[in-house]
Amino acid sequence: MTSTVPFKNRKLPSQALGAKAFHWLNIISLSLMLTSGLQIYNANPVFGGREGLHIPLIFTLGGWLAGGRHWHFAAMWLFSLNLFWYGIYILVTRRWRHRFVGVNDLNALQKSKNPQRLVYAWHRIVYTAIFPVLLLALFTGIGMYKPAQFPWIVEMFGSWQALRVVHFSSVPIVIVFAMLHSWLGRRAGGERLTESMFW
Repeated sequence: MTSTVPFKNRKLPSQALGAKAFHWLNIISLSLMLTSGLQIYNANPVFGGREGLHIPLIFTLGGWLAGGRHWHFAAMWLFSLNLFWYGIYILVTRRWRHRFVGVNDLNALQKSKNPQRLVYAWHRIVYTAIFPVLLLALFTGIGMYKPAQFPWIVEMFGSWQALRVVHFSSVPIVIVFAMLHSWLGRRAGGERLTESMFW
């Protein structure tokens, strides 16, 4: 069925300025952390030691180990502060009520036959699941950055190498999340909804 509402009169999706700022700062800080983190990784690969698999320089930032660390920690502060203020923002505005997974979403997965409702449920599940991953990445990053000040973080994971593996594992998880988040967002609200998160 074709809509009879003229295109120019249709209400375009709109997002709050805070949500747009959060998404932009996340893309910037995560891109900087990813590329600088790969530069740090090249100095001593997680898998295979110093002679292990190296990432092509075109995907790295910093030029050398110290440069990668400077970029990584600067971006980490941007990312951490952005995540912190967004947490306050969603609490104050109560956005968490319709952004994060709830009992209704879990019930929908079991009972609903409405494909659009299932897309909404999966989108909220994916959106909710990434936050513990991001917090784990920050937590393990602090343990690697300041092992002398936080030896108990290293001890929690059994060894320095195990800590590095867990921290590095957050990279592919975040990349998969970004792809799923974008795909499910388009399935839920189309290109216009996805674009409204930025423009």
